[in-house]
Amino acid sequence: MPKKAPARDGIATIAAHAGRDPFAHAGAVNPPIFHASTILYERMEDYDRRRDRFFDGVGYGLYNTPSTIALACAVAEIENAEHCVVVSSGTAAIATVLSAFVGQGAHVLVPDNVYGATRTFCDDVLARFGVTATSYDPEIGAGISAMLRDETSLVFLESPGSLTFEVQDVPAIARAARANGAVSVIDGTWASPVFMRALDLGVDVALQSGTKYLSGHSDAMFGTLSTRDEGLFRRLKETAGRFGNRLGGEDCYLALRGLRTLPVRMQAHHAAGLELARRVAAHRAVRRVLHPGIEGCAGHELWKRDFSGASGLFGAVLRTDDRARVATALESSRLFKMGSSWGGFESLIVPVYPGLQRKATRWDEEGFVVRIHAGLETIEDLWSDLDAVLSRTIG
Repeated sequence: MPKKAPARDGIATIAAHAGRDPFAHAGAVNPPIFHASTILYERMEDYDRRRDRFFDGVGYGLYNTPSTIALACAVAEIENAEHCVVVSSGTAAIATVLSAFVGQGAHVLVPDNVYGATRTFCDDVLARFGVTATSYDPEIGAGISAMLRDETSLVFLESPGSLTFEVQDVPAIARAARANGAVSVIDGTWASPVFMRALDLGVDVALQSGTKYLSGHSDAMFGTLSTRDEGLFRRLKETAGRFGNRLGGEDCYLALRGLRTLPVRMQAHHAAGLELARRVAAHRAVRRVLHPGIEGCAGHELWKRDFSGASGLFGAVLRTDDRARVATALESSRLFKMGSSWGGFESLIVPVYPGLQRKATRWDEEGFVVRIHAGLETIEDLWSDLDAVLSRTIG
């Protein structure tokens, strides 16, 4: 097992060394790729131990290979957790955690601005198994206590929220959930563990779509679920295994490679995102910018309290509703391309429709909404392109 870093180490040191054990692999700096389904044992005692999916050693390929162990250990350290389960995608992490803590008749609470795949899983899958999901105002804070029921088993958070970037009062919601006996889970992908240590804010399970910033290169898909609680970890790992959800050696290798540069990349995304958001906010084609790191934007005070930085992802409400004009503008971009996901080195811009799935709140603000991801290109080059794109939306 890789050795855990001292608690005093900074995030960049942890990212550089976590999950590594070079002299267990002939001195190789990076853990090698392991392709393994069948694992052989010399002793029957060791073979029998494989039945315990939670032991520290290598087991059947679905549960523990040296590759998955290295990645899980690394992410756990970065999240300041004790345990981590790695799965095949961010959506797989969402499905795993939403399945792990519910049963027939259970109730879950989900913020109204949640990532579409989270809502879809609740509405299309959990509902078929007798689980009720209720949407709540993401800005409800401690008021969520009034929505908790005896049968509420899980409270899901996402901060900032998808598309419109409201920041939640995470400690208040986590306290309310715990007082009611519910598990609290947060999708913290926007900030990554570099800028928000969700478990330090009182949440039970921290979820990351590692496909995005943890990978950082738009070439690998994985998800992570981190916790400090042994019982929750066992439930999560058992659920992932029951669904046959595993991560292959190549993706583990790419994930670990991405983690090494995560802190320095996040600093660059932070700087580019804030600078571009400030310029976008002042642009004549923009009604308002959606970025909690900008003073005056929704959630700014909570962001200052709970986050140590921002990512490159933000939104903008345009002054036009003309879809054809917006399409022409986006298609003209040289550097900001249209594509799902984000968190890679490349810049993106896509149209979003925040009012389509809302149930507890309304989004009726005038103006087309776009989501922008500031990559790692030169900021002035990005602004030159983005300025031209925005200008084309109003002629």
